[in-house]
Amino acid sequence: MFQSCLICTDLADGLHRLVDFVPDLARAGLKKIIFFSSVPFWEEGEVPRIDTEQVEQVKKLLEKALSNAPGGIKVQIEVASGKPLDTIPRVLQTHEVDVILTGTPIRSLLEEKFFGSTSVGLSKLTERPLTIIRPQLLTTYTTEELSLRCQHLWRYLLIPYNSSKSARYLIDQIKLYVERYPQSAPQQCMLISVVDSVGRQAVLKEHRIQEAKEQLETVKAELETLGIAVNTEVREGNPLHEIMDAALEFDITSIAIATSQRNSLLEFTAPSFANDLIRRSWFPVVFFSPKR
Repeated sequence: MFQSCLICTDLADGLHRLVDFVPDLARAGLKKIIFFSSVPFWEEGEVPRIDTEQVEQVKKLLEKALSNAPGGIKVQIEVASGKPLDTIPRVLQTHEVDVILTGTPIRSLLEEKFFGSTSVGLSKLTERPLTIIRPQLLTTYTTEELSLRCQHLWRYLLIPYNSSKSARYLIDQIKLYVERYPQSAPQQCMLISVVDSVGRQAVLKEHRIQEAKEQLETVKAELETLGIAVNTEVREGNPLHEIMDAALEFDITSIAIATSQRNSLLEFTAPSFANDLIRRSWFPVVFFSPKR
């Protein structure tokens, strides 16, 4: 689905472990991988300065990826000084990539507002898709488990769909990347629509369920023309809970989502299904940034 990626790590999120799994990432379809880390300025003294010693230490750690790269795979190391949300955009100006891998801890909405998140900030700064992976998982995977995870990052996508503008944008973006890189397309997609039936009459509920089924069949036909196996399901209940249950039942590898153009990811004043999923999901989330 993607052929080039920028892996952003602060060395506390577990993503630096991926230097040992470049061959597995290559099996997922990647041909170009940039490992990036941002080292804070040395704050002691009157004027902040570059911590050259720390920069070299981080480079040495990440350069292990260079020796693990199989033939035909381009691996580069970038280490900069400063805040990630200042340095990452500069790296993106130098390196054209399809996707950004980043980590974010599970936090409440209030914690996100006060403590911030690099993933949240990136969603506002770039249109490139993000693959967000929980640091809690990366740091506890065994070598064997992480090897398989790297190979299968985008193999089986769970795609929530409700015919909204953001849902349509999501489908269009998935189609765009699959058409661009058919050799690394997802093997399978699970299209799911959840009907919130609370307080609705039975006749209206049945109508909405039938309408959702028809919408999913239309999207299924679109994706199947690209050679992707697609299954569909319509459920009733709480959308977030049903999506998470489906992810467990169908053995998916990532959940794909997008937000509308007018909303920023995790906007404090405009909570949404996508926002809640980003905060609560233990599964990797592929977030397609809205056009600005």
